[in-house]
Amino acid sequence: MSSSSESRCVVVGSDSSSESDGMFLHNALQWMEDTASCNAVHNRRTIERQRELGHQILLNDWFVDEPKYDDAYFRKKFRMEKSMFLKIVANIEANFSYFGDGFVKNFEFFDARWRGSFKPLQKVASAVRQLATGNPPDEYDEYLHMAARTGRDSLDHFCDAIIKLYGREYLRRPTQHDVPHIFQAHEECHHMPGMLGSIDCTYVEWLNCPRHLKGQYTRGDHGVPTIMLEITASQDLWIWHAYFGAPGSNNDINVLNQSDLYNTERNGTTPDSSFVVNGRQYKRGYYLTDGIYNKDSAFVKAYQYPTDPKEK
Repeated sequence: MSSSSESRCVVVGSDSSSESDGMFLHNALQWMEDTASCNAVHNRRTIERQRELGHQILLNDWFVDEPKYDDAYFRKKFRMEKSMFLKIVANIEANFSYFGDGFVKNFEFFDARWRGSFKPLQKVASAVRQLATGNPPDEYDEYLHMAARTGRDSLDHFCDAIIKLYGREYLRRPTQHDVPHIFQAHEECHHMPGMLGSIDCTYVEWLNCPRHLKGQYTRGDHGVPTIMLEITASQDLWIWHAYFGAPGSNNDINVLNQSDLYNTERNGTTPDSSFVVNGRQYKRGYYLTDGIYNKDSAFVKAYQYPTDPKEK
């Protein structure tokens, strides 16, 4: 009886000991994790980028009364007119809180640490330069004093803002209301009634093309990987059709056969683009093209030797 009781005491003691040891190990591991996380936070590398200095450099280069660079050079770098750029900045700043990051005091933007935040001009400039050049976001760290993460966030928010602000007016195909205005403008400017716009393809060099795709996207006359871009534009440079991504080894005809230019014609949702010339009615408008396109009722090729009606 005593031996049984003694054995039971040994068993109970051993369970308590193992449970205590397990708790000790658990607490020790928890302490090590907390210590490591604290050290990681305190040892995290930070860079004082002097964002205020970057904003002042941007102003001095482009946006003061006597900037370092003229408007023509601005268009070359940003791929748009300066007046359009400033209008976009003003519209985005007025409608999206991200571009006024932080709260406002005396018309200055501050973050939670009462440090001046990046100005809307810096964020939009970073996004536009990324789109214009195709360079990665950290390419402008030394110039705009902006980290790569902030540059990526600015680009994402900028694209969303452009779609929400201008999508209904510009990022769309012509409607039944737009077609007569397009016809009238082209007839007045080019004396070509029934013209919907000009269509052409261009080659954009793909600097970061993966090695296994270079053969597919390289043409002999270019020597470097390119991506073909098909665009249809009206007289006021309204690009209402853009199809890109086709391999550079294709040509204008191959891209046209792949693009969605005539999807509305196929599904019957295209607006009425009929017109009348010399008493004859045509069912649909046409596009001004160059010589590579096939002969078709939807394509009109430019005259190689245009003549002035006054000389006749």
